[in-house]
Amino acid sequence: MNTKSRHRGSVILVFLVLVTALAAAIWHYGYRQALDQLARRGEADLELASDRLSTQLQVYQELAVLMARHPVMVGLADSKALGAARALLLEVADTTAAFDVMYVDRTGRVLASARGLLGPNLSDASYFRRAMQGALGRDHGFLQPGGVRAYTYGAPAFGADGKVQGALIVVAGIEDIESDWRGSNPVVLFTDQDGIVFISNRSELLYPNQPGWDRITSRKVGRHQVLDIDLGPYLPRRALHLTRDLAVLDLVGEVLVDVAPARRLAMLQVATVLAICLAFGAILNLVAERRRVLAEANAVLESRVVARTRDLSDANAALQQAQADLVQAGKLSALGQMSAGISHELNQPLMAIRSYAENGAKFLERGQRDMAAGNIAKISELARRMGRIIKNLRAFARNEAEPMGKVDLVQVINAAVELTQARLRADAVSLDWVPDTDPVHAWGGDVRLVQVFVNLINNAADAMMDQEDRFIRIILNNSKPDLTVTVRDVGPGIKEPERIFEPFYSTKTVDSSEGMGLGLSISYGLVQSFGGNIRGENGPDGGAMFTVELEYWRAASDKAAA
Repeated sequence: MNTKSRHRGSVILVFLVLVTALAAAIWHYGYRQALDQLARRGEADLELASDRLSTQLQVYQELAVLMARHPVMVGLADSKALGAARALLLEVADTTAAFDVMYVDRTGRVLASARGLLGPNLSDASYFRRAMQGALGRDHGFLQPGGVRAYTYGAPAFGADGKVQGALIVVAGIEDIESDWRGSNPVVLFTDQDGIVFISNRSELLYPNQPGWDRITSRKVGRHQVLDIDLGPYLPRRALHLTRDLAVLDLVGEVLVDVAPARRLAMLQVATVLAICLAFGAILNLVAERRRVLAEANAVLESRVVARTRDLSDANAALQQAQADLVQAGKLSALGQMSAGISHELNQPLMAIRSYAENGAKFLERGQRDMAAGNIAKISELARRMGRIIKNLRAFARNEAEPMGKVDLVQVINAAVELTQARLRADAVSLDWVPDTDPVHAWGGDVRLVQVFVNLINNAADAMMDQEDRFIRIILNNSKPDLTVTVRDVGPGIKEPERIFEPFYSTKTVDSSEGMGLGLSISYGLVQSFGGNIRGENGPDGGAMFTVELEYWRAASDKAAA
């Protein structure tokens, strides 16, 4: 055997020793942990069984106290009263399943009894002496002949003068009490001061059937006591032994909990750890080899990821630039369509300004200053109108990144209406738009929203060019939680509503110079970039109806609270 083989064998031996030591440690730890869980469950079961026994015996205790006060028990010296008392006691014993019920005088002489099982005189009984002291007496033992187990209560009977004149004795048969819980789990027993099993749900443990008790051995496992038992098939071979002192009943409650589940759980934990360790040892060499291969493959993969990421970044930048160029092209296309009307819209106030200026000069020559001031005011108003038109055109045409934020939707629609007003007037298109007096704040961008509504208004006008009746209505609905703007026309409607937002989809002729079918597609992308939506459909009375859904603007504090 060479040095390398000996080294490998030593490593395997050390590994097996370590695994064995680990398995032993896990066995002891897991077994004790499982015993702790069994102990908690066993204590709860023992407490439940003790409470159940106390409750069952309390019925006879209360029976003794109540019967001691019964009117029939008064004046039992009369023979007629004795007969009535015996009949009553027999009826009570039959009804309550008591073993015997009797009444004794102060000397311990039994005056009346249901069955007469305890003899004619009870003066030596501890429960009788206790009752003569004016307190409730109790005792348990084996009735002779036959050794029947019984629990006896003695309640004092007070006379009219407040003195004890006798006692009411109730004898409860233990077998009747055990009949309800015989054979249940876990094994429960109650022993007396001499260690004799007096009550149990297993008959194998009862006196005098106790052969083999000398073969029970006890050992400590941690802080628990475990018994090895060989008393029949209905008792656990190994059991966790727990006790509880029942001072009220003068008994000790004990429970025997089978530890087989705890051993199985500990064994399962050991088996699991062994399997993991052995699998780990078998795989360790393979992992080391594959680690080198994976490192090489990872290096190649990382280089490919870097290259692919760079390509995707370049493609994304190109796509964003293309989208921006497309949006700008759409705006310039719309401006081109509106250029003639806008020129007329600017030329008309320019001609009026010239006329008002010439008239103002003549009024000044004549000294008519009020008339000249009126002309100057009109010139100022026309200049403001031209400035507003030029401002909207400049904002609409600029090509720059616009941050999203708080937008007054009423002013956005007003700007779109003003930009398209000249074209609509030239094409005899009526527009119904009644702006709100109060601002309606939405989340979006001013310029991009203006472009959306300019596209919708122009498309509506284009759709009605082949008919005499031309009418567009714009409706702003700001009833929370909805914020929508509807642009509706009286044209022929939409032939294919499901395709209306597809790029390059158009109902216009191929050689038309009015557009390439990108306006609605651009508008759809712009509205979605604001977190909104746009949909197109045919109106119930005909015509096309486009609805733009937007989000309300909320302050940073409102967004955080939401």
